Parts: sequence; C-alpha cells; structure tokens
Amino acid sequence: MMPLTGAVRACVACALLSATSAAGYFNIEEEKGPAQLKASVGDSIVFNCKLDFPNDVPIPYIMHWNKGGSTVFSWADGQLTAEDPYKGRVSPAHESAPSPTAEFTGAVNLTSIRESDKGWYECRVHFPNRTPSTRLNGTWFYLDVDGGTLLATPPINKTTLEGETAHFSCITKNRAHRVTWYKDGVPIPDIVELRQRSFVSPDGSLTIAPTAMGDPGEYMCEVTDGTTRQQASAHLDVQYKAKVMYSPREVQLPFGRSATLDCHFRANPPLTSLRWEKDGFLFDPYNVQGVFYRRNGSLFFSKVDEIHRGRYTCTPFNDLGTEGPSPIIDVRVQRPPVFTITPHNMYLRRSGDSVAMPCDAVNGGDVERPLIVWFKKDGTPLPRSRITMEGGNLTLVDIVDEDRGMYQCVASNGAATISVETELVLENTAPRPPYNLRAVSSTTSVTLTWLPGVERPQTQHSVWYRQADTPEWRTLRVGDAESTEALVSGLKAAREYEFMVLSQDEHGDGMFSKAIRVKTAGTSTVEEVQHEIREAIGSFQQIGPPRNVTVRVTGDGFLVAWDPPAFGVEDLKHYMVRWARGAPDSGYLPSGTDVTNDLSYVIRYLEEDRLYTIFVLSVNSNDMEVTSHPVSLYVPPYRSQRALSVGMAVGLALVAVAVAAAWYLREKQIKRMQQQQDDEASNLPSSNGKDSGKG
Repeated sequence: MMPLTGAVRACVACALLSATSAAGYFNIEEEKGPAQLKASVGDSIVFNCKLDFPNDVPIPYIMHWNKGGSTVFSWADGQLTAEDPYKGRVSPAHESAPSPTAEFTGAVNLTSIRESDKGWYECRVHFPNRTPSTRLNGTWFYLDVDGGTLLATPPINKTTLEGETAHFSCITKNRAHRVTWYKDGVPIPDIVELRQRSFVSPDGSLTIAPTAMGDPGEYMCEVTDGTTRQQASAHLDVQYKAKVMYSPREVQLPFGRSATLDCHFRANPPLTSLRWEKDGFLFDPYNVQGVFYRRNGSLFFSKVDEIHRGRYTCTPFNDLGTEGPSPIIDVRVQRPPVFTITPHNMYLRRSGDSVAMPCDAVNGGDVERPLIVWFKKDGTPLPRSRITMEGGNLTLVDIVDEDRGMYQCVASNGAATISVETELVLENTAPRPPYNLRAVSSTTSVTLTWLPGVERPQTQHSVWYRQADTPEWRTLRVGDAESTEALVSGLKAAREYEFMVLSQDEHGDGMFSKAIRVKTAGTSTVEEVQHEIREAIGSFQQIGPPRNVTVRVTGDGFLVAWDPPAFGVEDLKHYMVRWARGAPDSGYLPSGTDVTNDLSYVIRYLEEDRLYTIFVLSVNSNDMEVTSHPVSLYVPPYRSQRALSVGMAVGLALVAVAVAAAWYLREKQIKRMQQQQDDEASNLPSSNGKDSGKG
C-alpha cells in the first residue's frame, strides 16, 4: 500500500468534512419537518417563515413563498407582492412593514382562504450581496383547507378610489343557496346610503358602484341552505383626495386670549400637508409671532390681537392631492362685552306688584350687542308666564313669595362672559316655615326630621324645645347647613316634650314650624319624679328665665326691663332680647335680636300699627338658653296721630288768628269813628260868644 502524500491527505480530510457537514444538515432538516396548517374557507392563516442569517448577522435579503414550483408571493425591498389569485389577500403579519434591513419575522398573513389554496408552500431566503446567494434554510408548510359544502370563493380585501366600483366575490357551490351581505354587522338593505348603490349578482357577489368615502368597513357574506350556515368577511378601503368638509363663514376670536382656527377636512390616505392663506397671500405661522401649527394643521393663536383679523382659507393635501381650498373664513377679533346699563342693587316690592330690572351691554369696541340672559342665582327657573324680555331688560309681574332672591344679568360673547347681580326683596311677606315635622323618640333623645319651606342655599335651622309642663324653651342650632334632621339628647324618660323648628337664610329669620308633642320612651317612678323636683337645677334647667318682663314707651324708644333669674345667676353669661312681629298664638315673624348684660334694653325702632311679641332669654356659660314668658306690645300709628294732632293745632291756631284779626279790625274801626266825631265837634261856632257881642 502506497503511503499517502500530504496533498492527498488534505483532500481526503476535506471530503470527509464535507460529507459530515452535509449529513448533519440533512439530519437537521429531517428533524425540523414541515408545518401543518389548517383553515376553513373564508378564514385567514399565518405562514411564519423563520429567518436564519449567516452568523446571526442581519444582512439584506429577499424572501419567496413558492407553491407548485412557482412563486406566489415575495418580500423584497420592504414590499410584499403577490401573484394571482393571491393579490389583495396577503400582508405582513404586523401592522407596519419594516425596512429590508430591519427586523422582520418573515410572518405573512393570508386572508380569505379558498379551497384552491390547499397544498404545499415553501419559504426560501436569498441574500443578493452574498455568495452563494441562497442557504439551505427553507421552511415547508402544508395548508389543509376545509372547504365546507356552501362557499367556493370568499371575498377578499379591496382598496379603491372614491367614485370607482368595488366588487366582492362570494361564489357559492350551488346557486340555490341563499346569500346575505352585511356591512359592519348590519344588513346592507337596511343601510340607506348603500341600498341605492349596491346589488348582489346571481352567483352571490356584491358590487358597489360608485363607492363613497363613507363606505369603508367590514363586508361579510353569509351563505345558507336552510340548515347549514357559512360566513366570510373582507374589508373595503376607499381612498380619496384630501377635502374640506366644513368651513364656517365667520369666526370670532377672543381678544387677548388664546384661540384655535380649525380646518375641518378628511383625507385617505392621511393628510400630508395643510396650506393656509390670509387675505389672498400664503400665511406661514413660522413667520408670525404668537401663531403656531398644531399637529392636525389647525392654527393656534397664543394671544389674539387685531392683526389676526382677516379672510382665511385652508387647503389640505395627501398623497392623492387635494379637492381644493375651503371657502373664505372671515376671522374677526371679538373684545369682551361691557355693561352700558345695570340694574339697581336691590328692588323692594310687595306681593302682587311688578318690577322692571334694566340691563344692557355692548361688545367692547363695537356697537353690536352680546347675548344677554337673566338667571335666578339659586338655580330656580324664571316664571315664563310672568316675565317679559325687551332687549336686556327683565320685567316680572304679579310678584309672589318665590320670586324674592338674587338675580343675575349675564352678557356673553366669544371673548368673555360678564354678569351683574341684583336682589328682589318682598316687603311684609313672611317666609314659609318648615313643615312636615316628624319625630322618633327613644328613652333620652328625640330625632326630628322636616321639610324646608323653600329650597334655598345656605339655609340654617334651629330646634326649639321644652318639657310640656314647663314654660322655658331651649334651643339647639343644627350644625350642618341645609340639614333637615336633628338629634335632641339629654331628655328625661317618659316625659312629653314640645318641639318647633325655625329656619334662617340670607334673607333673615323665617317662621316657626307647627309645634308637635312627643313623649320619650320608658317609665318614671314616684322616686324619679321626686328626685327631679329636688333637682330642679338639673341638666335640663341649670338657669332660670328672666322674671317680670315689662315694656314701656320712652323718649328713646321702647324700654324692656326685667328681673334676674330666680336661680343660676352665678353662671349667667348674658341676656338676649328678641322681638318678633305677630301674636304668640298665631306664629311669629322674628324681627330682631340683641345681647346685653344689663337688666334693661331699649328697642330703638318698631314699625307702627304692628303687634309685637318680646322675649328675654337667660344664657349661661354652656350657651344654654331659657326663655321668659312672652310680652305682647302694640305699637300705635303715631305718625297718623301726630298728623291729626298737628292738623287740629293748626286749625285752632288759624281760628285764633282769625278771631284776633277780627277783634283788631273792629277796635281800629271804633277808634277811627270816635276820632271823626271829635274832629267834627271842634269845628262848630260857639253860641255864647254871639249873644255877648250884641249886648
């Protein structure tokens, strides 16, 4: 045997290495095996072709999917292409297709499966910049299609331009089978927009002519033979040039504030650019201070100024072009409104009267009037049958108690909203008292509930209560504003108590509710009664009421005087004087309250021709209040009496003056007549002188 030379030994080693590598590769391919896939007609399936880069370094590649020795679809340069009958039915298995050099899993989605799609598929990868350009990394798939018994050719996804025709196949195996088409789950005959533009051919296919931009969606054909049902779906995408859908003729931008000018458009494919023009010239926000583009193409004004007024148009563009610019948008700069006439702060009226509250405004820097509306501040609606509006003036007739309160005149425009308030006060009208007072008692407490007389914000209530056989009233203020429930505790078992509720709001005190009597639970023994008598100064009565309350008229007003309590004076905090219109047995209308540490108090003013009830309360350091017996006081109509007295005095004075004048004239006349007589007597000749001359 001849010895092997070095060259021969090298060749043998190469052959053995090549044989070993090839055997190893084929063993790997045998271990890998084909992928078995199964789908029904109308379904979709994913061919997941794993990429195997040399040395795991991504390089440019091309992928081919072959069937029956021919390429049916390919991936190259970032694009997925397909041959008939696969056109429109294949897409990358991900939403966005990566570039050729980016990571791509090789997964392809085949939709609208047909029976003819059944068979073997091979995925091969080519590396155009490498020698050799192919590797033994192909992947085999076997697709088994369950064709069913009804549907032969399902519909496939369609993309068309607006105005063109869209055709969806839905070919049945038997033309006797019934075909029904749906758009997004709704039968097409029920869709008015499609009913006139679509028809179904005898083989079950759907045609839409012409297509409109509202047609995109999922279209499903349903085939049935009466017992069996089969469905298949496809999507329609209608593309069109970017177009303006709506353009307002006029837009008011608020002066000094931020604002947005929108261009209402639609575009498919998506918008690529938006062109704005102002007064016929290109308007570039990058060259205008304080104006910016938003992502949707709208113009954003950070602070509106007079320079922004003008005539604007917008023109949207996409890959297909544009339908043209919008109609002209007249942009005006709107200044905030300004009141020119405002109502008085308060109007005082009686029930049944009328009131006219003027209000008017203009837009700042303009003669146009803004929108003027009247509201009632507490939210209650205005009585439509009793109000009239002329311009901004509000007139309310036949005033009732519910009309009192705060009113707002509101003026608004695109720039701002302003308001002014006024109050309507009713004279001599008693507020409605709380009503429907109910009580639930226990051994030492009573829970009260009631309904407010009038629903108003910030209404406060206080509970007045006393033991039925005692004259002293105690009060409990309800802490929570607008609450209509209170718990009165610290009561005696098996005792009868009397309760009333007083409401107060921003208008003052209301009237007391009707009193109710409630007996606490439990029983009382003779010893308990005696103990209560012995401890008269107990938890309920720690201080006595003021005694001997009197009221008399003085030059300064009405002097209320009283004696100190019989007990508890050492714990006295102060006295509280309350006066209210009305009689004790007909309900009170509180008028005033004041605090003093003296044993007298002067009420400076009370309305004339009114009946008042006056209380004096003792208040101790624990804020316990005990009320005296009420004192009634009638205030006479002093003014009318004074007027009558003055009239009588003036009349008497006039009579006296007349008498004096008559007496004076009479005396003067007598004196004048006597003087005349004296003068006549002095002018007569003397008889004695004549006689002596003759003699």
